[in-house]
Amino acid sequence: MTRFWPPAESTRRPLAPRVAAPREPVDPAQIGRRVVRRRAKGMDVGAVAAALEGARFDARQASRHEDLADDVRGPAELAEWERIEQLLAAAPTGTLYDPDTDVVVRAELEADAAAAAAREADLREAQRIAARADELQALRELGTLEQTEPRVGDEAVRDELTRRAGGYVQADVDGWLARALAAHVGHYRDPAAREEAAGLLTAPVLAHAALLAELVRLAPGAGVDQLAFAARLATTEPEAAGALAAFLTRAHPDH
Repeated sequence: MTRFWPPAESTRRPLAPRVAAPREPVDPAQIGRRVVRRRAKGMDVGAVAAALEGARFDARQASRHEDLADDVRGPAELAEWERIEQLLAAAPTGTLYDPDTDVVVRAELEADAAAAAAREADLREAQRIAARADELQALRELGTLEQTEPRVGDEAVRDELTRRAGGYVQADVDGWLARALAAHVGHYRDPAAREEAAGLLTAPVLAHAALLAELVRLAPGAGVDQLAFAARLATTEPEAAGALAAFLTRAHPDH
């Protein structure tokens, strides 16, 4: 039998964020590098060297102004001109700069694409969580939450419902998840999901599930109403509830 006990310290995921369209973060340094690359395209090493001198002059001028002390774009542009100049100096005579063949640029583009894909994935996950939270809210209002099996990711949905409630504990949702975890219902049929739950659910929910599992094992015919005290104990004294569950396991290992 899989055992799960409340962790000493919670390793829960943070509350799900509000759903928002993903967008690329503004990076002045990156903008500066892109401007330099557009300007440098088609230049030979002599033209780049001249542009570099101009960038160095601008940097000296900017250093005289305190309000530009925190500027990151200017230094990034200067550094990019220096990099391109070194790149062409090491290339065969007559080579013209082409950002499309610049390995540094290509690596950055690949990283940008990966970051954009990650933002899209985060958005889809946030949308899924929000939609599932709406579904569970409707089910609880209909009084049919208990007849619903939890799915993968419902731990994050629980957090979303708690966030929507201003941080208040959602006792009915917590009890639903604890009972499902104890009875191996829904995605908790998978032992790996039960193990993962230890890092996703709060200590009271885990203590409730652990205690329920042992009580049902000792008294298979006990109903939900008869075991309501387990939720109260787990909510007020999760460590004690977890300790009681562990004690029952040791006291009746083969029951």
